[in-house]
Amino acid sequence: MIKRLLKSVREYKKPALLTPLCVMGEVVMEVIIPLLMASLIDKGIQQGNMGYILKMGLLLLAACTLALIFGMLSSRFATYASSGFASNLRHDMYYHLQDYSFANIDKFSASSLVTRLTTDVENVQMSFQMCTRMAVRAPIMMIFSLIMCFGINAEMAWIFLGAIPVLGIGLYLIMTRAYPVFERVFKRYDELNNVVGENLHGIRVVKSFVREEKEKEKFNTVSENIYRDYVHAEKILAFNSPLMQFCMYACTLLISWFGARLIVGSGNNGALGMTTGQLTSVLTYATRILMSLMMLSMVFVMITMSKASAERIVEVLAEESDIQDPKDPVYTVADGSVEFRGVNFRYGKKAGNFCLSDVNLRIPSGATVGILGGTGSSKSTLVQLIPRLYDATKGSVLVGGRDVREYDLESLRSEVAMVLQKNELFSGTIAENLRWGNPDASDEQIRHACRLAQADAFIEAFPQGYDTHIEQGGTNVSGGQKQRLCIARALLKKPKILILDDSTSAVDTQTDALIRKAFREEIPETTKFIIAQRVSSVEDADIILVMDGGRIVAQGTHDELMCESEIYREVYTSQKKGGDEDEKAGNK
Repeated sequence: MIKRLLKSVREYKKPALLTPLCVMGEVVMEVIIPLLMASLIDKGIQQGNMGYILKMGLLLLAACTLALIFGMLSSRFATYASSGFASNLRHDMYYHLQDYSFANIDKFSASSLVTRLTTDVENVQMSFQMCTRMAVRAPIMMIFSLIMCFGINAEMAWIFLGAIPVLGIGLYLIMTRAYPVFERVFKRYDELNNVVGENLHGIRVVKSFVREEKEKEKFNTVSENIYRDYVHAEKILAFNSPLMQFCMYACTLLISWFGARLIVGSGNNGALGMTTGQLTSVLTYATRILMSLMMLSMVFVMITMSKASAERIVEVLAEESDIQDPKDPVYTVADGSVEFRGVNFRYGKKAGNFCLSDVNLRIPSGATVGILGGTGSSKSTLVQLIPRLYDATKGSVLVGGRDVREYDLESLRSEVAMVLQKNELFSGTIAENLRWGNPDASDEQIRHACRLAQADAFIEAFPQGYDTHIEQGGTNVSGGQKQRLCIARALLKKPKILILDDSTSAVDTQTDALIRKAFREEIPETTKFIIAQRVSSVEDADIILVMDGGRIVAQGTHDELMCESEIYREVYTSQKKGGDEDEKAGNK
């Protein structure tokens, strides 16, 4: 896991390595300072030697200055390295997400991915910064200080060695109990982001159904769960501070008691004891050692918190897309012909029944294919196999006479334009949204595509025309306008295959007919798949597929299906009857 994360350090290796070096320099200076102070007290102040006092004072000033410089540099390098590491980590995760197939994305919820890109990365960033500074400083300071203490008085130094295992056992128990709670907390954050995102995305529905109070209850429930888990975790971590205080005060008391006895004993009978300066140094080193232990405890606490975050980040980075380019890909799609050979498909390996079963179909290039079927009949699933948004579980899908798994993904998808059932527009101008289809499209090409999609009229009616700003999600345009803009965007790709997944459901029948007429006249060489609920939308298609339960139960032209398919005939009759009744009502 650590090796995987450290790959994101990259160009920030130098500051990441300079940080511990500067920390070591700072520690060395801080370890020397108590020795200089002891010498200053014993040989300078107590003996009244002003020359020695001046000399040691200057050395102390130099040591303090160097410690300050090293400390500032270590702080600067650590901040630079950790910020860069976090930036690279977000970059790597986000870019990796772009390669995911739909199946991979289905594995992680959108709210979970947002949490991993933000909160989890921040936790790992903090741990990285603490590891390059405090995790280096604390053990080095503790080791050097212990060495100095043993040099001054070996008996007294054993006091610290007795405190270390007590603190170590306590920290281990705290970490093992706190980690599962933090792991649960971050999953709660996923739920919170999901609730908030769902609410904001569907705020119009919430308000129209007057469900604000229910949404508040959902938010409060998740928020309360996070609060409760955090309180539980903090109660466990709270033992860290009193444990540290106990060790610090116990060591200080023992050192003061033993030191005082040694000094008094040395003064009474001349036995080997301690000087005042030495006791001052030992107390200073005691503070250093205990502060180092406290730093280590803080590092361990932060690592405990970030371990769960690190695992969640690595999950995203380690997830390999189940749709990959072949070793020797084909880069050219010959034409828009499509063929399904014994195709079966299901979502995920653990899924039970197949969504698509025994699909055999051949569509010549330039044909118009209409697809009808009830909800859940897998109409959308069928067409999503063409650009390899999913791969067939069994069988094969051919485009231009080649298995789609033989193509370079970018080359294949550049020749297939999809207008999905859920239309998406992005914040920006209308022209910027349309150029998603072709970044190099001229203004005239944009207008031509909009004329084919019957979108030019309402765009020109806006005061700013094609420079009209679209809000996030296209909330400031109607459903029908959004659909027509998405169709125009797809047409700008000039694809060999155009797929409209129920993409004219929000437009009136007259506009729908004009769009289909433009398709026949302007892009006859493009293979067109039109998924619709209205028979009138597919009535003039070259081939009409009737789907039910993930199978193609009938196919043919309108006239053939009227004779041979009872399902098609019933749908046509019911819709025709409804249209006739609406017409009579209008005449009245």
